[in-house]
Amino acid sequence: MAKVMGVGGVFFKSADPAAARAWYREMLGFEFTPHDSAEFMHAGSAAAFGAGGRTVWSAFRADTDYFGPSQAPFMVNLMVDDLDGMMERLRGKGVALAGGPEDYEYGRFAWVIDPDGVKIELWQPPKA
Repeated sequence: MAKVMGVGGVFFKSADPAAARAWYREMLGFEFTPHDSAEFMHAGSAAAFGAGGRTVWSAFRADTDYFGPSQAPFMVNLMVDDLDGMMERLRGKGVALAGGPEDYEYGRFAWVIDPDGVKIELWQPPKA
């Protein structure tokens, strides 16, 4: 039977795509292709985290407050290799955390809001 193998991309509308790319480049270290997209190879997360590095797809109830303070109907979770280093980088650039860090058996988390008001969940998976 044919089945989905994973998430192939995250696509969204932005009031200013160039400014959004600049923010993601400067604040989160994204590297962009000539086509203005960032690509994350699955082999990289597998090498860093083994089975701990994975993509999660989850539907939340319409009345969840987990995406707050964002009003967007979605949240993006980004896997990072060093949450403490990322938070230090963000603080150094004047980006306020929207929460965290928080530690769980399935990883460490912190949150920021991007220029379009989308909540970004930063996740450092546990080593497998």
